[in-house]
Amino acid sequence: MNKVQLFFHHLFRFVWNAIFIISYPILASFGLIFIGLTFLFSKLSQLLTRIRPEGKKVVLKESEWEVLPYSNELLEAKLVKQIMFGPSGYQLRRKDGVPSVLSDYVFGNKIRVIEEGYILEKWNTLEAKEMPDFDICLYNPDIDSLKSLTQIKSFDWHVSEKAENELSFKWFDGTQGGEVKVAI
Repeated sequence: MNKVQLFFHHLFRFVWNAIFIISYPILASFGLIFIGLTFLFSKLSQLLTRIRPEGKKVVLKESEWEVLPYSNELLEAKLVKQIMFGPSGYQLRRKDGVPSVLSDYVFGNKIRVIEEGYILEKWNTLEAKEMPDFDICLYNPDIDSLKSLTQIKSFDWHVSEKAENELSFKWFDGTQGGEVKVAI
């Protein structure tokens, strides 16, 4: 580097260091003030919640039994679990009052009616982080039996075709899809 370039190099380095040295305490002060104000408001909020009088207590109502759509007026559902931004889990029972194997499990609200019975999604867990995890089951209302057909890890599924004694399910989980064939 020649002398002129070296002079400008040292000048700009000096100016940059001066700006940094002058502005650093100001920026650090703003950070400390922000942390201090956040701490102050947090303590003030805690104090105000202690001296606030008790208000009315909220009593959550238990959901009512409702007739499940597409079940030919045979099944009723009661909300058990609502997953945020996701599906709902229901407890099912027969509307005619007959004790059923359905009362032991939680199901999704997806029901498909075929000649052999109802295709239901039986949830294996109620933990949102482990969802989707459910079995596709066939419920025969005549003999009150629940037969697991396959396990699917996607909420987006449908019956694609039905052959003589075989069902074909297609599913898509957002990145990949697939098809499962099962015997009824």
